[in-house]
Order: sequence, then structure tokens, then C-alpha cells
Amino acid sequence: MYKKSFSLTQDWKANKGNAKGIVILFLFRAAHLATIHKLLFIVMLPYLIFYRIMVEWFLGVELPYKVKIGKGLRLFHAHALVINKDVIIGENCTIRQTTTIGNKENADGSFSACPKIGNHVDIGSNACILGNIEIGDNVKIGAGSVVVKSVPANVIIAGNPAKLIRPISTEYQ
Repeated sequence: MYKKSFSLTQDWKANKGNAKGIVILFLFRAAHLATIHKLLFIVMLPYLIFYRIMVEWFLGVELPYKVKIGKGLRLFHAHALVINKDVIIGENCTIRQTTTIGNKENADGSFSACPKIGNHVDIGSNACILGNIEIGDNVKIGAGSVVVKSVPANVIIAGNPAKLIRPISTEYQ
């Protein structure tokens, strides 16, 4: 799962040849430094404003600086991504365009907690991952899937609502 790390370049290898992904994640990692200490937050406030304008308004990616993301995140075709500030994403994950990861409204009008995503999770384009759920390690989520229930490790899921397609053999990983 997520391990706190502050290397500004920890996602470059995963995004080799993907300039937009490198830029977004470099700016994110720099902004995420503001979560270390309240004084650092105050000093970095002008940068946080720049970050929000640059990444959300110009690049079309809603990636709040408070999101906890492990090293090696890969963003393919980073556009129209919406990730809630309380989401936790593990190491070496892949997220594709038009993906939403966040909470959902409960029947009583309150909002649920956000998803916790394990390591080595591959999320297809236009996927929605919503609610207080956990996605295990080594999971592949098909394009257009709506995930509202927890998912065990080492499986492929797809559909609306997402269902188990088949297990993934861990023998060759």
C-alpha cells in the first residue's frame, strides 16, 4: 500500500516518453510537500495556487495535493481525471483518461469514505471507483467499469457494476 515518500522524480521512470504525465506528477509531488508541516503549507501557498490553476484548469486533471500516492504512478492520456483528496493509491499503479476515484453519497445524504487502491493496480479508461472500498494488489480494472464493492488481489474485473472476469496467475509476476 501507500508509503510516504518525497522524491519529486519518483514517477519519471514509469512515465518514460509521456511528457504530460511527467509534468503533472512532478507538479503534484512538489505540491504534496505542503502536507509535511503547517509552516511549509503557508510558505508553499502561492505554489499551491499555481498548481491548482495549472493542473486542474489548463491540463484538465483534478489531482489534489493531499492525495496519498505511492511511487511509480503512471498516467496514460492524462485528461479528465477526477481523484478525491482522501483517496489512497499504492505503488506502481496505472490510471488512464476520464477516470473518477472518490466517495459516493449514501442513502441518508452523508458521504462515504474514499477507496484505498493497492499496489500494481491497472485502471482502464473511463472507470469509476467509488465509496469506502479496497482494491487489492495486482488488479486489472476494465475500461468503463463501475467499481462500488471491494475487490480481492490478483483478479481482472470489468463491467457495470464491475464483476470478476478471472483470476490473474501470480506465478509469472
